[in-house]
Amino acid sequence: MSEVTVMLNLLEFVRTRTVGTLDEISRLPDPAATLCWQPGVGRAPLGWQLTHIGITEELTATERLKGTTPAYPELVPRFKVGSVPDQNVPDIATIRQILETSRTHLLETLSQIKDDELDTIRPWYQERGWTLRRLMQILVWHESHHQGQAHLNLNLWKAKQTS
Repeated sequence: MSEVTVMLNLLEFVRTRTVGTLDEISRLPDPAATLCWQPGVGRAPLGWQLTHIGITEELTATERLKGTTPAYPELVPRFKVGSVPDQNVPDIATIRQILETSRTHLLETLSQIKDDELDTIRPWYQERGWTLRRLMQILVWHESHHQGQAHLNLNLWKAKQTS
């Protein structure tokens, strides 16, 4: 099995955890309130974490690797790296759509990479020194990281409801 295929499989596994968290939120009495909940002042709301995953993948698949315009250009400034999270997060259906669309674009882009290209550095990543291999590793970590934050926020939100 190629290294690229292994990374794509890891991305698919991690996505099941993210969608599972989103599914759990959708079954709650007030999903919108849960998505907007922040664990503290100035901390990113639960829904921001999930949307950020999708927007980051969209930017990676389009603008950063292919030089094309990303989907959801109106959301990019609010959810890309370095943005300041606010409580104006999309609803469940929109977050789900962003995750699905961005993942489709990401898989289309990454599946074109061959194992013998993994040590190359694409122009957008020159300053960071990230090879395609490192970029794919970071994408797996990135979703795991933010899904974990969303999951923790969900557990904190639930605990707050019972106290």
